[in-house]
Amino acid sequence: MSRLFSATFFLLLSLSATALAATLPPELARALAAFQTEGAKNWAFTQTTASASKSMVERYEPAKPEFSRWKLLSKDGRPPTDDELAQYNRMLGQRTRTQTAPNVKEQIRRETCEALGVENGLARFRFQLKPGADDDKSAEHMTVTFSLHQDSGAITEVELASVRPFSPMFAVKIEEARTTIRYTIPEGPRPSLLKDITVRVRGRAMFFKSLDEDMTVTYSDYAPAEKK
Repeated sequence: MSRLFSATFFLLLSLSATALAATLPPELARALAAFQTEGAKNWAFTQTTASASKSMVERYEPAKPEFSRWKLLSKDGRPPTDDELAQYNRMLGQRTRTQTAPNVKEQIRRETCEALGVENGLARFRFQLKPGADDDKSAEHMTVTFSLHQDSGAITEVELASVRPFSPMFAVKIEEARTTIRYTIPEGPRPSLLKDITVRVRGRAMFFKSLDEDMTVTYSDYAPAEKK
């Protein structure tokens, strides 16, 4: 996903199976140890970001040189202008592959693991969160739910959701925040890959400015990276 989300939600970190095994169900511990929030690496894809007023289509090719991996294909339903391409290319230097999606595995409070049951082959587990930094005022108001696909042992959905209104900073009130990340089920040589991300935010700043946002990022046209 684009850099829009990296400023909104938590740190991008990893978690080991050893640390998890003591308090989590074994199948969940194994799944989280193997889980990569950004999906499997070394796969090319098309990324489409859309909100009520804007859209952007990009192509990611991991086999290309670092600053040539992302290409802007369209903006707001039309080919990008020369100025838009120039601005996009300038911003590539600030972008990394790991900015795709938030990863809250390190922030889960393992002792709060709550099994929510099994439905349609998916076992769901919910956790409370601990702050990711000293100034993190959001985590205590959020939960994260992992959906485990029992047949494959892969996590196919992560939902980060607020449980109450909160103020992450002065004069900002968030009434609702929810991010849902879905993944494909691994099949044969094809690993679990990002399917889509949806973000919903409702809130206000300075009592009058709306922070309402609905955004969807979809991933398509996957292909193994070409070997050099």
